[in-house]
Amino acid sequence: MNLHIYTGGAVQTNGYLLETDLGWIAIDAPSGISEFAQNHQLTIHALLLTHQHFDHVEAAHQLKDIHAYSPCDRSLIMDQRAKDWGLPVAVPDFDVSKQLKDLSSLSIAGLHFELLHVPGHSPDSLAFYLPEEKLLFAGDTLFAGGVGRTDLPGGNHEQLMTSIRQKLFSLPNEVTVYPGHGPSTTIGEEKQHNPYVRV
Repeated sequence: MNLHIYTGGAVQTNGYLLETDLGWIAIDAPSGISEFAQNHQLTIHALLLTHQHFDHVEAAHQLKDIHAYSPCDRSLIMDQRAKDWGLPVAVPDFDVSKQLKDLSSLSIAGLHFELLHVPGHSPDSLAFYLPEEKLLFAGDTLFAGGVGRTDLPGGNHEQLMTSIRQKLFSLPNEVTVYPGHGPSTTIGEEKQHNPYVRV
């Protein structure tokens, strides 16, 4: 599978571009991803959001056919809180074309995702899993050697641990994990070595 990784925005957030039968699908929309796609002559046909925190949706308004757990929600985006931290963030409203809250799978442009609701970092957190390719786009739930923070509104540490253990660590060890920040890893590597999650 042809995959581009773009990292940008105030807190170096990963956005992923997947080639499909119809063009390209973006997973998350950090600031600058639209320009990155244009510079590489990639036409983005749809956007999948792992969650709505400001750094993952800064460029969402520039894209179309947005899929997310729930509608655009300022309480989830928290861009005002980011400004209070001194970050130069402004997130325009965007329209969610398809809500994924009650779905367990999503077929789009020839790709077939399993949808894993993994609250804990954010109530709307979703992980997008491609079982045939053994690829997992985990958002800010699981990182290489780390886990998502739970001290923001709607965060819950016990819920996050349950999400990781029951939803993510039940996947095959060889699954490659693409997180919202930092380098990729595998399920097996995190089960064995992640210091924040004890199986």
